[in-house]
Amino acid sequence: MGRVSGNGAPIGRREQVVLRAAAHLLDYPDAAWRERLPLVRSALAAVGGGAARTLVTFVDQASAMPAAEATAHYVEVFDFKNRHSLYLTWWLDGDTRRRGMSLVELKAAFREAGFEFVEAELPDYLPVVLEFSAVSGDLGLLVRHRPGLELLRLALAEHGTAYAAVVEAVCSTLPGASPKDRAAARALAAAGPPRETVGLDPDTAALRPYGHLDLLPVLAPDR
Repeated sequence: MGRVSGNGAPIGRREQVVLRAAAHLLDYPDAAWRERLPLVRSALAAVGGGAARTLVTFVDQASAMPAAEATAHYVEVFDFKNRHSLYLTWWLDGDTRRRGMSLVELKAAFREAGFEFVEAELPDYLPVVLEFSAVSGDLGLLVRHRPGLELLRLALAEHGTAYAAVVEAVCSTLPGASPKDRAAARALAAAGPPRETVGLDPDTAALRPYGHLDLLPVLAPDR
């Protein structure tokens, strides 16, 4: 039986594996990343479903790509273009003061759920949010940041990179249909939930950045 998400919908093992696999696939493709591709593929194949099959296709493409080519492509797609940003608050707030409050809110949400920050990465980094959502069983943060996810998906599709399929698989786990274009995604953002800024603990800003949890517990086959 699935755990309950922040949107009130159950999240089962299939969604957990898809989100956790996507978290890994959207991270920097170093040697450790490549070593875990077989594990990711086997877990996705075991749970099945359209989103899992989409990610299996990406894994197969990534496995066949030379390591140097894979890292160069990742850097070209993500490192030099804000329009492909993997930092979710950028899509809502840009480089404004309001983004700082959004980051504090995310840190507070992680801490409230019992997670510690252990690595030097911002809490709105998409792989971090995906890992948190998979492990906690709560889709609330992803639902809240869906407009940014959809804008990222559209931007990656326009760029012609296979990474668009990874973000598309993530969006398919969320309730409701994805917007068809940028105008619809921006309208989704405009109609989003109100931003709550009352009652936040300012001490959360001093927490160490949240780091990736171990991939194995969620992706390993059930005993």
